[in-house]
Amino acid sequence: MRIGELSERTGIPRRLLRYYEEQGLITPERCENGYRSYDERLVDRVQQIRGLLDAGLPTRIIKQILPCLDGPGTIHFPDPTPEMLTTLELELDRMTRRIDCLARNRDAIAAYLQVVRGDGDGRSMGDGRSVEA
Repeated sequence: MRIGELSERTGIPRRLLRYYEEQGLITPERCENGYRSYDERLVDRVQQIRGLLDAGLPTRIIKQILPCLDGPGTIHFPDPTPEMLTTLELELDRMTRRIDCLARNRDAIAAYLQVVRGDGDGRSMGDGRSVEA
C-alpha cells in the first residue's frame, strides 16, 4: 500500500509516517519508481508506535523494544538487558511523575471552574481535601 492509504488506515499523517521511517521505527519497501510501499503488517505496527508515543516513551526507547512486539498490545521481551530494564524503570518513574502532575493540574482546574461557576465555596478533590476560593 502507498503512504496515503497507510495514513488513512492508521489516522497518522503522512509527515509523521515519514518521521517514523527516519527514526528507524518502520521500514517501507521501495518500488522501482521510488515510491514507498508499506506492508499490511505496518498498520498494526504504526498503531503500536503511536500508542507508545502517547504513553510518553521517546522514539529511542520505542526503537529498542519494537522487535519485541508480537502484535497489538503484546510485548514479548525474553532476554532484557540490565540497561534496558534500567531505562524502562526510569521511563516508568518519569511517566508516574507526569501523571501525578497532570492529576494535580486537573484537580486545580476543576476546583477553579467549580468556584467560578458558583457551584459552591469549595470542591472536594475526592481524597478528603477540598479547595476553597
